[in-house]
Amino acid sequence: MLIAAGGAFWLGVLTAVSPCPMATNVAAIGYLARSSESRALQLLAGLLYALGRALAYTLVGALITWGLLSAPVLSNVLQTHLGQLMGPILVVVGMVLLGLLPGLPSFGSSAKLGTRVADLGIVGSGLLGFLFALAFCPVSAALFFGSLLPIAVKQESTWLLPAVFGVGSALPVLVFGILLTVARQSANKAFGCLQRADRWLLPTTGWLLVGVGLYLIIRQWWG
Repeated sequence: MLIAAGGAFWLGVLTAVSPCPMATNVAAIGYLARSSESRALQLLAGLLYALGRALAYTLVGALITWGLLSAPVLSNVLQTHLGQLMGPILVVVGMVLLGLLPGLPSFGSSAKLGTRVADLGIVGSGLLGFLFALAFCPVSAALFFGSLLPIAVKQESTWLLPAVFGVGSALPVLVFGILLTVARQSANKAFGCLQRADRWLLPTTGWLLVGVGLYLIIRQWWG
């Protein structure tokens, strides 16, 4: 469970700093910061936005995991065969991160609705984070549905692992929001560092998932 929790946290962090969610987060926090009158309100808006993202991933992950585990026949099948399926699933997700396979389809754009919600100010900050977290990009969808949920089902963790994933996805957003409020120049440097780091974060994680998946395939199918 400790290894699974560490993996869930890393998947959440990777979701936050992958190109599509990162661009959305930067734009949203920048908009909220410009709309807030004081530094304290800017910090509060960034915190609520990050918490909204964490809550979205926690609730969606918990509901799906609970639904899969609460159906007796499906739960029995998953508990019996998920160990054999985890290897191929991780290999496929790793190949998506490496760009060797097309990603899962995006679940649509929420830009117009997001603008309306952001106009609510502090009240809408948490809701904006919740909304943007549900606008899955291909990479974030692969990480969430293809990696986190199978691990959560395997560990029978309805709430813990989705919550850890949510915290991991919120932490980089919160750090960037604080930097943007306290020191905008430092935030710009941090954003540049994330962009450069993302060039090796996704490939490294992709190869790691492929390697772990191949190991699980060999262990499960050939002992």
